[in-house]
Amino acid sequence: MTKPLQPIIIKKVKKAAHAHHGGAWKIAYADFVTAMMAFFLLMWLISMTTQEQKNGLAEYFAPTAALSPSTSGAGGILMGTALDTSGNKSSAPRDAALGTTKQEDGARLTNSGRASDREVRQAASVQANHSAAASIRQALQNMPEFAELSRNIVIEPTKDGVDVSLVDQDGRSMFPEGSVDPYERTRLVLEALAPTLRRLPNRLSVTGHTASLRPGSVRAVNSWSLTSGRALAVREILSAAGFPNDRFFAVVGRADTEPVFPDNPYLSPNRRVTIKLLNEEPPLPPGLFR
Repeated sequence: MTKPLQPIIIKKVKKAAHAHHGGAWKIAYADFVTAMMAFFLLMWLISMTTQEQKNGLAEYFAPTAALSPSTSGAGGILMGTALDTSGNKSSAPRDAALGTTKQEDGARLTNSGRASDREVRQAASVQANHSAAASIRQALQNMPEFAELSRNIVIEPTKDGVDVSLVDQDGRSMFPEGSVDPYERTRLVLEALAPTLRRLPNRLSVTGHTASLRPGSVRAVNSWSLTSGRALAVREILSAAGFPNDRFFAVVGRADTEPVFPDNPYLSPNRRVTIKLLNEEPPLPPGLFR
């Protein structure tokens, strides 16, 4: 007897798709990773800067209406202090900051004409130093081949002018040990700076310095002869590169008498040759004393 045909039943189970969770967590995670990277980068930068450089950064981001108590600057090629020992000046009006009226200021300036003239000359000198330092920094920044020497070139406005120092650092010197002849890289830097220095109106003073010997050490060359010879070598290189001879004011060797770090005169940065762009008094009007 034939069995009846039974229907074949096929069960199809449909799996419900999970609800879309969105990509907001991915964006949040990416922001977190970016923030952590920025944080660690900030920590690294802080660990690589000196206290003076930290003060300079703080001044840069400080409100412009606030007076800065520090004279700090930046580092490397941009190293140095502010243009005035009183720190950055406020951009607020003088009468608002000091509580004086413009009429009172005018009366005081009228009653002290000579003092005002001196202040004007000092302000002009500070501005000239600022412009000269900016010109030298710009010239160096336009020479990427000298980027590796950024820590060896220190530009610092001072009350007497602008100092451009070729400074020894640990692991990199500008002159061979005991020699008055500079390395080739030092010669190239000086030759590259000569056109910028020639365009500026300042006379130059070149001064050589060296570090003190540690106790028990013996110097092969007299420190006075060494620093004088290095200063003279720098003058000759600048002269050969086109800087006028009649604009050199002095070439001096100071031995180890003026260390940058008096507390540690043995440090290598005390070995340096400084080219000072001297402040120049503005010409007096003809017939002023007649």
